[in-house]
Amino acid sequence: MTSPSTAPSINMAENKLEAIRYRDGQLSIINQLKLPLVTEYDAISSVQDGWDAIREMRVRGAPAIAIVAALSLAVELHKRTFASAGDAAAFIKTSLDHLRTSRPTAVNLFEAANKLEALSAKLAAQEGATAQQVVAGTLAKIEGMMAADIADNRAIGKHGAEAILAKTGKDKVRILTHCNTGSLATAQYGTALGVIRCLHELGSLDHAFCTETRPYNQGARLTAYELVTEKIPSTLVADSMVSVLMKEKDISAVVVGADRVVANGDTANKIGTYQIAIAAKHHGVPFYVAAPITSVDLDLPDGSHIVIEERKGDELTHIFGKRLAAPGINTWNPAFDVTPASLITGIVTERGVVKKPDGAPEFDMHAFVQETRDQKRI
Repeated sequence: MTSPSTAPSINMAENKLEAIRYRDGQLSIINQLKLPLVTEYDAISSVQDGWDAIREMRVRGAPAIAIVAALSLAVELHKRTFASAGDAAAFIKTSLDHLRTSRPTAVNLFEAANKLEALSAKLAAQEGATAQQVVAGTLAKIEGMMAADIADNRAIGKHGAEAILAKTGKDKVRILTHCNTGSLATAQYGTALGVIRCLHELGSLDHAFCTETRPYNQGARLTAYELVTEKIPSTLVADSMVSVLMKEKDISAVVVGADRVVANGDTANKIGTYQIAIAAKHHGVPFYVAAPITSVDLDLPDGSHIVIEERKGDELTHIFGKRLAAPGINTWNPAFDVTPASLITGIVTERGVVKKPDGAPEFDMHAFVQETRDQKRI
């Protein structure tokens, strides 16, 4: 277990959330389990601390999970010495293997781990390589991840805001989001919540609505916390209110995040997303998924191949340790559901918005990823 660090609490008047703090091999994270009542930072001093924080959901959100996992490795690399390049690479591989087991649905974690493992192996295989060179090269890659994530999030926000305004034809829009996809789920700014932030910055947001996101209440605890902190006009609703909200409150669009987007555009996101997409389809409300390219898993052809994590039942029966449900009742607690591509209007990435081929019910993520890679090479 980790202990609280002495890092100061966020000043709510500053309108800035820094959920992940990393300086010179020192890492601390906001303990999201205590939000919104207490803003407290936990020190992450080892790979095991990082694994625990991810598994216990003190940190959550696919991009943030990947960053905290990698930075927990960086913390250890700053402290350790190795006899050889091979020993350094072996330690990195073992650490990443362990970190991969913390949250199996978050593809960003696997993407980051695969890249770091391949890099360290390549560095170790070079003639005359030293342990110091392997560590330095791996650290440089890890420590660049936060800046890259923030830049990607801002690009997602811009592309998503432009797509929604173009699709709706409105000067001011009313947006519904689910779960938490903001500064607490990423390095900063956010994906789906980044789209809402960008609309607000443009003066084009009339109002944001966020769901409670049962059973873990990430919307009520975290998204509402971010919206209030940044003084974005917003309202909290229960998950069961979504259909009537769309009917009566003139929702312009829905934008949610994703833990995994597969080759045909099927998307795994926090449980409850699927039913919102169904309601949006019925009411003619555009439904957008906002996620970085690192959340795209081209190895899986469709959503039926996504492994859905099931979590312990007391997350459903208790809130903040207080029992709500009748003792002895059985529980089923999948953490995610899969929204089929047929219900999704567009997938917003840092490289642009993925649209379906004319008349097609699904997306061609292979073609989009390849096309944008080619454009980046020009």
